[in-house]
Amino acid sequence: MMPTTFPERRRFLAAVSAAAASLSLPRALSAATVTPVDHRQDWAWLLGNWDVSHRRLKQRLAGSDDWETFGGKSALWLAMGGLGTIDDNLLELPVGVYRGLTVRTYDAASDTWAIWWLDGRGARLDAPVRGRFTDGVGTFVGADTFEGRPILMRFRWLDLHSARPNWEQAFSADDGKTWEVNWTNAFTRTAAAPSPLPLLDSRPRDFDFLVGRWQVTHRRLRQRLAGCTDWDRFDGTLVNWPVLGGHGNAGDNLMNFPGGAFRGIGLRAFDEQRGEWLSWWFDSRSPATPGTPLRGRFADGVGTFHGEETIDGRTVRTRVRWSAITADSARWEQASSDDDGRNWETNWISEFKRSR
Repeated sequence: MMPTTFPERRRFLAAVSAAAASLSLPRALSAATVTPVDHRQDWAWLLGNWDVSHRRLKQRLAGSDDWETFGGKSALWLAMGGLGTIDDNLLELPVGVYRGLTVRTYDAASDTWAIWWLDGRGARLDAPVRGRFTDGVGTFVGADTFEGRPILMRFRWLDLHSARPNWEQAFSADDGKTWEVNWTNAFTRTAAAPSPLPLLDSRPRDFDFLVGRWQVTHRRLRQRLAGCTDWDRFDGTLVNWPVLGGHGNAGDNLMNFPGGAFRGIGLRAFDEQRGEWLSWWFDSRSPATPGTPLRGRFADGVGTFHGEETIDGRTVRTRVRWSAITADSARWEQASSDDDGRNWETNWISEFKRSR
């Protein structure tokens, strides 16, 4: 976002807060009179494969009324037991086809869904929009920039349970006072059960091995970088799908921790400019924000990825390795370093066995 003066910045952030507040549900009812909502079904109506008809404004926030139309395809899977989704998209723009995907996660603390868009041409997660469904309409708002200036962006989902649900995107350059709709699309279902969109022959093959269903045996150090030698052992599952034509993959993970099961989404996308993979983790225990991505690549059959995370208030380096890869098995290992990589402590080992 481009710099703004402090008063402008305060007004803009106030507008974002006001937009989010407008999505809030009434709080007058007591907890005893409110029936809990099962948000695992919020996106079930979008499950499957779809043909998509797009209509997009050629110039945004320019007073234009010149639109272009094109086709596309979409596939959506539920994840995190329904409290997350992954959808893969193929867009047939007049200037050429490109891929993109959406990750959605529900945060019970704020009673909102967060929606992230990843453009396959840049391997970068955009800033999220956040919101919820009310009276059969999904409304999601977030801060963004357009041509160097701050804007508000809004997604709306309409006609959710009809034969042709539709979506629209709008921008506001005046703190949400007025909105310009600049993109709409309508969905026609082609299959009730989702299946991957066509893969590209030019895709990197590094993560082809991970597509499918897996049984996983985990071993995790109870405390990291604390001289601990006690390990927890538990099992889990992974279902992994190719996305972005094979330039990415996304997985739904279930982990049966000793203290209770939890879920997460692992998302990977290939950065062609740098020849590296980026890897994000969306955790059901803190779904509002994904972890800082790891970066890396494969060499001699081993994938090595590095990044940073915070442990007990300290910023430490993290390393992940994929190794021992066969058609039906693989090994994943995580290690941490608090001395700039001079020494590494392995804290998590996962053994993968293909179930089908």
